[in-house]
Amino acid sequence: MPQPPIMGDIPAVRLSQVKPFSEVGCDYGGPFSLLRYRARGAKSCKAYICLFVCMATKALHLELVSDFSSETFLGALRRFISRRGRCNHIYSDCGTNFVGASRELINMLKSAAEQEQISWHFNPPSAPHFGGLWEAGIKSVKTHIKRVIGDQLLTYEEFYTLLVQIEAVLNSRPLCPQSSDPNDLSVLTPGHFLTLEPLNAPPEDDLSGIKLNHLSRWQLISRLHQSFWSRWSKEYLQTLLQRAKWNDSTIPIEINSVVLIKDDNLIPLKWSIGRVLEIHPGHDRVTRVVTLKTAKGILKRPVTKICPLPYCKSHN
Repeated sequence: MPQPPIMGDIPAVRLSQVKPFSEVGCDYGGPFSLLRYRARGAKSCKAYICLFVCMATKALHLELVSDFSSETFLGALRRFISRRGRCNHIYSDCGTNFVGASRELINMLKSAAEQEQISWHFNPPSAPHFGGLWEAGIKSVKTHIKRVIGDQLLTYEEFYTLLVQIEAVLNSRPLCPQSSDPNDLSVLTPGHFLTLEPLNAPPEDDLSGIKLNHLSRWQLISRLHQSFWSRWSKEYLQTLLQRAKWNDSTIPIEINSVVLIKDDNLIPLKWSIGRVLEIHPGHDRVTRVVTLKTAKGILKRPVTKICPLPYCKSHN
């Protein structure tokens, strides 16, 4: 039996105070079937997602590419740099773990990086756990896109619009409270590092109850966007819980903690944030219910419906 060593510390690049996307991880996802144009008899083609994730802020940038060639990747890299600024280092998997990349593809990526004067760092072969940050990002995107699209064939413009909306959804996820002020319900998101304010989406009608064949093309994209939000936001809440199925004791909820409140009826990019005002221990001194302060007033919720955000110290 293999004897895995103790887990290493967080790499220094993950803790550096640098501008967003100075240090990035990269991965590919797909393929996805797209239509070249919308007309009778139009042929479908394959497309892939090229993901860039900021190692410091966890912000994501998604590019749509048509293949794995060096020219196509170089174009995606240049579009990324034009919008996010020059990056100094790129980290990625290699070999069979780089989404089926071969040795030839790795050499192509090295050539593309040299043209942009970027240092490229490859993880050891057969070690996907070395790139957990971008592996988790591409999984969040690829898995749910395939589920919400299903058998639908989108054009390049439709799919790219959906991809950018999904990028905003992922970059709206709360990371931690902004301060320890009991009256402050604001949280830090990757979007703050990109726009200096929370990401927002224009209001849309709820299209979940309408049959797909009754929707216009634009309504269909909105419906897919809403479906992605519904699936992914629930998955993200589960990653914050990080506990067994009520079999083992967990870290108790503390007063003044900032939490996410599980709400299945929220629209995309909207998160229900609360701060714990009071805890209500049971006869066994285990807290299962808390009172929360939210933007809509005071609420009482079970602990199973809230997800504490990681604590961070405020800087005054």
